[in-house]
Amino acid sequence: MVKAAIVFSDGCEEVEGLSQVDVLRRLDIPCDMIGLTSKTIRGGHGIVFECDKTLDDSLLDYDLVSFPGGAPNAHHLRDSVKLGELMAERHRQGKWDAAMCASPIALSKYGLLEQANWTSHPDFKAQVQSENPSSHYMDTPVVVDAEHKLITSRGPATSWAFAYAIARVLGKDTEDLEEAMQYNYLRDHINLD
Repeated sequence: MVKAAIVFSDGCEEVEGLSQVDVLRRLDIPCDMIGLTSKTIRGGHGIVFECDKTLDDSLLDYDLVSFPGGAPNAHHLRDSVKLGELMAERHRQGKWDAAMCASPIALSKYGLLEQANWTSHPDFKAQVQSENPSSHYMDTPVVVDAEHKLITSRGPATSWAFAYAIARVLGKDTEDLEEAMQYNYLRDHINLD
């Protein structure tokens, strides 16, 4: 059975991380919440929550590892030598990785965006492009790059689209859950006047 991990640190965008956990667990995909240095996380908006465990070498065992955004969180993830080493090894092994909002800066530092298609919060576009001139920024809510096994997304409002994209990459049909959660209604009506 496939399994996923979401890596959190203080200052994360809570909705971006917890929406992934919510969707994956509703679809019966085992999903661990991993704290970068502590199981207790204080999100960027003061929401305190508990992770299942802290970062260790078992990160290599997951079929997909994802990062929520939030600039403080993205910087913590980017600057973690241990996490960088594990993510680089996952990439060598051809495993799926995902990041949204500010956190593509971590994938960028690890060298995972070379020649890849990606997106991020617009505030981080120039930085990541300058670090990865061979990469291709796409102005869409979610980018799935099957060749490089990367999923990226833009910000809090795209969290549900990101979570469903992750579930589909992991082999789940999301149609019934999208209906039950009224995501399909939102998707079809969000821009109608």
